[in-house]
Amino acid sequence: MRIIDLLRMSTANLFKRKVRTILTVLGVVIGVASIVVMVSLGLGLNKATMESLQDYASLTAITVTPPYNAEGSSEKDKKFLDDNLVQELEMIPHVQTVDPYLDIDVLAKYGVYEGYFTLRGMPVQAFDSMNIEVGQGTLPQEGAGELQIFFGNQIITNFYNAKTYEYYWDTGVLPDVDLMNDSIFYILDQERYYQSQSGSSNEEGGAVKKAKKYLFTTCGIGAGDENTYNSHSYSAYCDINELLPILKKEFKGRAIPGQPTNSKGKPYKEVYYSGLIINVDDMKNVADVTQMITDMGYQAYNDAEWIESEQQTLNMIEAVLGGIGAVSLLVAAIGITNTMMMSIYERTKEIGIMKVLGCDMRNIGALFLLEAGCIGFFGGVVGLILSYSMSGVINYLVANSGMGVDTISYIPFWLAGMALLFAILVGMIAGFFPARRAMKLSPLAAIHNE
Repeated sequence: MRIIDLLRMSTANLFKRKVRTILTVLGVVIGVASIVVMVSLGLGLNKATMESLQDYASLTAITVTPPYNAEGSSEKDKKFLDDNLVQELEMIPHVQTVDPYLDIDVLAKYGVYEGYFTLRGMPVQAFDSMNIEVGQGTLPQEGAGELQIFFGNQIITNFYNAKTYEYYWDTGVLPDVDLMNDSIFYILDQERYYQSQSGSSNEEGGAVKKAKKYLFTTCGIGAGDENTYNSHSYSAYCDINELLPILKKEFKGRAIPGQPTNSKGKPYKEVYYSGLIINVDDMKNVADVTQMITDMGYQAYNDAEWIESEQQTLNMIEAVLGGIGAVSLLVAAIGITNTMMMSIYERTKEIGIMKVLGCDMRNIGALFLLEAGCIGFFGGVVGLILSYSMSGVINYLVANSGMGVDTISYIPFWLAGMALLFAILVGMIAGFFPARRAMKLSPLAAIHNE
């Protein structure tokens, strides 16, 4: 018997008992919808969490900082971050870029307002891989001929009223400072500034020379308002090639704050980097590269282990949600088995006649398996339609709830395809034992029983 004939007979037999078939299909619909929606919630949660983590950390970045150089260590044993190390690290397999940075604490003054922040100098090309979203202006440009500062969107909250010592978080009112357009004074040598303010004397007994105040240009500000946080919100960036000459001139003959000194307390001729940001080609290689750098004697850390731990937790949540949905499909499978067993009891004479006429046993078994598979197929299709509808409603409610998440239910095509195949497979497995019973019925006993 051809497969098309078996399909025609199986669908015709199902429609003979419409109410029972509809109720059985309804069980499959509920089971498929349950498992798809449950898994989609887990996938959506995983996706939303990973997107959120990318705002706080880079998945393939490693931060390298200088090792702890113990007091009394010989000069040759001390390790620093310099251009030679940058070139050495660039040769490590899977390393794409090595971007050095230099941090300096800055005091900003405008009218009655003061603010502290850390200015990070980096090569201009490094900003391209940092995924910084610009709200106003641009990122620091190469060859600008002056030091340009790019502020994170929440730097403004670092400013406070120097008379009342009130910050934005105390009053709820932003400082009257326009970072983009106002002429703000910046002080790099804070130690000298406060010594001169307090009237302290230098080593010769004279008055401490006043610290120089700089007027730097603001080239841009990050996207978002004072309540929008991302990994760059409280950062300030500039071109390291513009920053270095200014620091060398400002602290001539003295150690730049944060820079190491030799055993006599004198600064080194070279300015060493505060840290390095290494970008690796793939997240799976981050741990190996981190270990290699650690073995070289430097401090290296990344967010990969923390992110992997988060992923494992999310995968467990997906499995639990999927298991809950699978229970509903299991109940539906029991319903299919019951329907097929009842169908065999009601069609015992029909089965006996088919056997007497010489119908192949495998065709009889295939007939009942196809009926069960059709129930799974119809239930799966309707269940997927219901799943997409429920997913749309859930996402709409979440998007309008003010939670800051647009999608919490995510149904990829592979999930829909697997759900449909799983529904058909469950149906055929549920119909296997009834089909086996139909194949084993004695023709004469079946006719006589009827």
